[in-house]
Parts: sequence; structure tokens; C-alpha cells
Amino acid sequence: MKGNLLLQTNKIFNEDCLLGIKKIPDNSIDLVIIDPPYDICTKGGKTGNSRVAKEVKILEKELIDNNLTDGFDISILDELIRVMKNINIYIWCNGRQIPLYIKYFIEQLDCKLEIIIWGKTNPMPLYSNKYLGDKEYCLYFRKKGFCQPKNYEDAKTIYLSTINIKDKQKYEHPTIKPLPLIRKLIRNSSNENDVVLDCFIGSGTTAVASILENRKFIGFEINKKYYDIALKRISEVNKEDDINE
Repeated sequence: MKGNLLLQTNKIFNEDCLLGIKKIPDNSIDLVIIDPPYDICTKGGKTGNSRVAKEVKILEKELIDNNLTDGFDISILDELIRVMKNINIYIWCNGRQIPLYIKYFIEQLDCKLEIIIWGKTNPMPLYSNKYLGDKEYCLYFRKKGFCQPKNYEDAKTIYLSTINIKDKQKYEHPTIKPLPLIRKLIRNSSNENDVVLDCFIGSGTTAVASILENRKFIGFEINKKYYDIALKRISEVNKEDDINE
């Protein structure tokens, strides 16, 4: 049995998740939500000098500078299987990564699959030789895990919202996900006081959502800048809870 010391819950750690997860015992995590670095091509194509083109160049530079374009070590998947009580995992990805996950979770582990789509109502107007980048995929794999939406809205697999520019600017993360959507995933696939693990916690959205939904969390973030942002964001939520009590 790996992981002879369960990491403290309701805490995030500034370390490589491949090292940190080895401290977590087998069969101790109720739900995993991860948004690992996408395998993204940032080369090719003319962007010009328009305002939008300049914004795209800035975004691409930030993704590259923070190692958010080169994918990730998929050996983490084996560790996630080990620490989960049952396979119960949401994975954000782009289209080119979907076959990899299907092969791992369905062909090898015989999991069930649901695809959650975040439909962006205000995508960047870039469509030369391609469709708009107006959606992101979140794959939900489960095997004895559960999906129990409590209402009609929570049961929908397509979530429509704008790209929250204010959150991107406030929390300084280029791939931040909508907090209401993460809260929905947590409500649907865990119970109060369950432990939610996020190995790529970024600016802390999963931690904040867990607090608001009365779940415990464990998070890893190797980037010190995002780790510090997440700590500040979590402390602000905890202060609000103290005020409201």
C-alpha cells in the first residue's frame, strides 16, 4: 500500500503532483477533478495585428511561459486510480486528447463515460480554416462512482456561459473554469464532507467550489505564482464563511 500518510485536507501543496500524490493512501479519495495542461499547438497560422490577434499572442505567450501547452505525464492516471475509493473522475481536455482517455478508462478499465461541454458564448472570433474555439470538454469517467443530479439544471451536460474575463484578470490564470460549473460537478458526484482531489489546482477554483459545497479538498499546484493566488482566494472564501456564521 502506497501513501502511509494522508495529506491534510482543506489544504493545497506547492509541489509536483506526481510526488505529492504518493503520500495519499489507497482508496481514500471520493472524487477527482483535474484540469491538466492541454496538448496545444501554438504555432502556425497568421494572426495579424488586430486587437484580437494581439490578445491571442498574449494568451499563447502566457500558456507557453507557464508550461500549459505541453500536456502532462499520464502516469498520474495510475496514481489517481490507486487513491480513489471508486473510479469517479472529471478530466478537462481538448479534442485531440479524448482518444487517449477513452483508451485508458473505457478500453482498459471498462468505465462509463459522460461528456460535459462548456459552451462559450463569447469566444475569440478566430475561424480561418477552422471552427470557433467555443467549447471545452470535461470527460466524466466512473465505475461504481455515482452521478446523482438533484435537479433538471444540474443534469444538463451542456453548460453555456461567457468567458469570465474579470476572473481571468483577477486570478491571473489563462485557463480558469467557471466556478458555478465546478460546483455543479462536485454536487452531482460527491456527498457533503467527501474529499475532492485536484492535482492541477491552478488558481484554486476546485478548492473554492469544495468549500462552498461543504466538501473537503486536497490540491497540488507546482507553479508558485498560481499557488499563491489560490491560497489568497481560498483565504478570502474562508473569511466570508466566518463572517456569515
